Amino acid sequence: MTEIPTGIPSGRLDEVAPEFAELLRKPGRMASPDFTVPEIKVDTVMVPMRDGIRLATDVYLPPKLPAPTVVMRTPYERDQDVNVGVFMSLARRGFAVVSQDCRGTGGSEPDFWDYYVREPEDSYDLVEWITHQDWFDGFIGSTGGSYVGQTQWCMAMHPAMSATVPEVSGLGVGINTLHLHMFMNAYARSMGNGEDILDISFEDLEGVMLDETLATGYFNEPLYRPLAPAVLKRFPELADESPHQAQQRLWAHYCSLGNADRAELVKEITGARNVTIVEVESLPGSFGATISHDRHTLPHTQMEEVVRSLHAPALMVSGWYDWGLNDLFATWALLGRAAPESLRSRCRLLIAPSSHGTAGYHEGREGHPELDLPYRTADIRGVLARWYTAVREDALDSWPTVIYYLMGANEWRVADSWPVRDAEPARFYPGPGGTLATAEPASPAEPDSYVYDPDDPTPTKGGSIVSYVYPAGSVDVSDLQQRPDVLSYTTEPLEQDLDVVGPLRMVLYASSSAVDTDFVARLTDVFPDGRAIQLQAGALRTRYRDPDGEPSFLEPGRVYRLEIDMWATANRFKAGHRLRVDISSADFPRFDRNTNRGGEPGDPVPARQTIYHDPEHPSHLEVRVLPR
Repeated sequence: MTEIPTGIPSGRLDEVAPEFAELLRKPGRMASPDFTVPEIKVDTVMVPMRDGIRLATDVYLPPKLPAPTVVMRTPYERDQDVNVGVFMSLARRGFAVVSQDCRGTGGSEPDFWDYYVREPEDSYDLVEWITHQDWFDGFIGSTGGSYVGQTQWCMAMHPAMSATVPEVSGLGVGINTLHLHMFMNAYARSMGNGEDILDISFEDLEGVMLDETLATGYFNEPLYRPLAPAVLKRFPELADESPHQAQQRLWAHYCSLGNADRAELVKEITGARNVTIVEVESLPGSFGATISHDRHTLPHTQMEEVVRSLHAPALMVSGWYDWGLNDLFATWALLGRAAPESLRSRCRLLIAPSSHGTAGYHEGREGHPELDLPYRTADIRGVLARWYTAVREDALDSWPTVIYYLMGANEWRVADSWPVRDAEPARFYPGPGGTLATAEPASPAEPDSYVYDPDDPTPTKGGSIVSYVYPAGSVDVSDLQQRPDVLSYTTEPLEQDLDVVGPLRMVLYASSSAVDTDFVARLTDVFPDGRAIQLQAGALRTRYRDPDGEPSFLEPGRVYRLEIDMWATANRFKAGHRLRVDISSADFPRFDRNTNRGGEPGDPVPARQTIYHDPEHPSHLEVRVLPR
């Protein structure tokens, strides 16, 4: 538990920190500008990196110099209209602003893009360049989300960095055991420079190629993927290692390389001409399941060493429906246990009712304009300005440690730690007839079962996703709960409000007819009118059921204790509402679908999944509940 005393007690934001409540009602509102638009000087500079490659960089300078600097490094065009508006707003209020196209994107050299792997050195080099400019006054803050948030973690490795705001971004220490599928190919084919890149945005391309997305995504790999011949030729000693040791050795070598060599190794492993999001998502098969997608931002065998090397405090901003919410909390925990006190005590957390790039929680929108905001840079420029000022003035004691949105109640809350100190653990036990209760099972009960067919997987419908076809966030999934491949367990209507705030975990006693399969657990808020509003879901690929051990297959028919990380939520289940937890074996195309074959060649096969809920096998949902 990360505790950073600030003198601000836990409770409703408008009661304990009303000035912040006012700020979050209109998070984009800033103080009146000091300068007019014509007074801002804008130039484009080709900034050289350490290897001579030049990156297109726009510099916005106010008339009063030197000035504090705000920087963004992005693959999404440095001069996007929405960004230019933010940059001009900051420059008119006395900030110098630097916006750079990442290597191989926009106006930057070269004519191809290697996703992620070149950012550590380029980010450091840009900060170094800024420190030598005559308009630099000693302060550098940063902003941006997703990929742009990842570049901020890289910039924070430079000792001159002062403050960061990585939105929907972490250090890759959260782990997904299933592979992301939705949106991957569209992004890879439409982003960056290169002759193979399609002249269509990934937002539009996802819809164009939806049929292809829905026809693919079958997972059928062996426990260990054979090393590519090029890799074995380069590292023949790996042939004498066990597969698990070979993965660890290869990862350690990868982490030891410079950025250019790292990119080349990925290409040797995957056989790809360039590194795209697809290659990075596939690399756990070569490096091990614990090496998640965003670990490639600052790869290291000991992530504690990474956070000990960070120089700038982070205001971490995310939403309850972000697709990387698990990594947000894993990164926050890592900072809390390993970062130096001088950094740890100055980091802050803001969790909004949003998704990765859109609004997230949609219930009760009337009278709550905050539910229509994505809480990204353009929407929170007032928050950014306040954060930079607090860091510059060493006034962070006035900033709450954790600000989070309590859905259902539709109000902002404050806490001095995450998980929230006052939240108490509670369990809900599935039972016969689809019941869900707080009492442990006391008598024998027949298990429940369903058949999971990879050719007809339980479909994705909202939730913590990135998609421009499927709506993210709090959608009604009551129709999915009628499918024969979904088991639902529901409480009686609540007699009083119940605030569930914190981590979610499903402990499942289950067996399967397959040697390898998946289980998905989903929590919903069932309204009196029958709508089942999705809050959060988690998934487990059973070969990775032991997070500290090597992957292994199931013994068909044997009962296993499985733990499914369902990430976290903050929701008020109102009196008259019910909690419901669903168990299925797919969330497709959000994640790929398991063929149930364990790497054996052949067509996908259905699997019979059996869920147990008796005294010897007490499956249960673990939550945390705020006291009334």
